[in-house]
Amino acid sequence: MKIAIVKLSAMGDIIHAMVALQYIKKQDSTIQIDWIVESSFAQVLENNPDISNIYRVNLKNIKKDKFSIFTQIKKIKDISKNSYNLVIDAQGLLKSSIVSKILGSKIAGFDKNSIREGIASLFYNEGVSIAYSDNTIDRNVKVLSKPLGFDISKEDILNKEPFLFYKDEDSLIYDYLSDVKKNVLFVIGASWPSKMYSKEKFVKIINSLDENSLIIWNSDEEKEISEFIVSNSSAKMFPRVTLNSLKAIISKVDLVIGNDTGPTHMAWALNIPSITLFGNTPGYRNTYLTNINRVIESDTKVDPCKLDRNDFSIKDINEELIINEARGLLQNI
Repeated sequence: MKIAIVKLSAMGDIIHAMVALQYIKKQDSTIQIDWIVESSFAQVLENNPDISNIYRVNLKNIKKDKFSIFTQIKKIKDISKNSYNLVIDAQGLLKSSIVSKILGSKIAGFDKNSIREGIASLFYNEGVSIAYSDNTIDRNVKVLSKPLGFDISKEDILNKEPFLFYKDEDSLIYDYLSDVKKNVLFVIGASWPSKMYSKEKFVKIINSLDENSLIIWNSDEEKEISEFIVSNSSAKMFPRVTLNSLKAIISKVDLVIGNDTGPTHMAWALNIPSITLFGNTPGYRNTYLTNINRVIESDTKVDPCKLDRNDFSIKDINEELIINEARGLLQNI
């Protein structure tokens, strides 16, 4: 059996869906799983033994170059020659449903009441019902397992095997790790400024913990923030790294502290202790609480259907809460 999973972006969403792969393979080890993804996120999927083929598309470029749509359609039509038995749209957007329709004739996805762009469901033969406000990991595993005729339980997810893999990472990253102190990685960036914790409070946390604190960054703005933190603390700043090397870094540290963004969710995927900070996004929806993966939220009551990008309440989180949580997790390592 051949299936194609359409989950184009973003990093955290892709990670939340990937957890289902190991259970699909346990159900049927002979199944071929192909994944269609935006090129910029393909490295998140690379080296995963449960994925047969990763197909990269560049639909985001259509906004800049409208004529590139013809190149992308041709690419998707070429992929469709694999003759998939089932295509699963795990994204639930109009564009992902169109991609799915081009890929095959039997398509499953969220039903119209389970996604924001309900029109996408018109392209599916099978609709999966689960509230949009439910946990995103639960939503992803259901849309990927139900069309295949089985369920993935919460207990399964809590007992998952790490599912991010890397190969030929930059050896330079290991020069930043300590054998003497605990290695604590700080993820200071996010997709919106209002999802980013205070750089001044990050400094206080780093100085209070007195461990080997490390920072990653991926934009000029994040680099400036990282430089501020480094100049006011004992932290060290990685150079910009690939997603492949980022997976390696996170797999080797003792704790990840960061905003609600892809690299922080990598820690959960790799079974690495983490503290995820939430302000204008809902903690209950965007991660899974475990003995080692914790959440600290602002006082904002968040409606997942109406996120407020002007809500900067994440910056009001008391840094002492984070310090105490971090110390508790580090003591158990």
